[in-house]
Amino acid sequence: MSGEPSVRLVQQADYRFAIYYNEERDPIYGDEPPPLGGSQGATPSQFLLAGVANCLSDSLLFAIRKFKQNPEPIETRARCEIGRNEQNRLRILAIYVDIHIGVPGASLENLDRVLAQFQDFCTVSSSVSLGIPVNVTVTDSNNQQLYPAI
Repeated sequence: MSGEPSVRLVQQADYRFAIYYNEERDPIYGDEPPPLGGSQGATPSQFLLAGVANCLSDSLLFAIRKFKQNPEPIETRARCEIGRNEQNRLRILAIYVDIHIGVPGASLENLDRVLAQFQDFCTVSSSVSLGIPVNVTVTDSNNQQLYPAI
């Protein structure tokens, strides 16, 4: 269907691919690190992390804005643990996403309600977490951890 998300990849050289997410825009690039590739773009693992982190950040922003509040600026960092499975194949074993909002948590009304449900509305992380644990923390501008509650 034409309304469903899609991308088009075009090999540039070796493991470097141009990734077209919108045919009217310049592509972004994917590549592997040496010795396979030349690190001329993000790795597939980094794209997965970006998708999970971006979707979670969007979901949190949407949930807070629903109450007509502004948590900006938001900065999110994501990392993953890579290890070997039972067949000795490299796999992403866990994803860790740290979302930092730009205001004190105490200044946001209904924050407990937002934090209790924002992940449920994230299409990407909810899908990925069926096979890979996705661990999320949210901190505020005072570096106070808001989620999960301590």
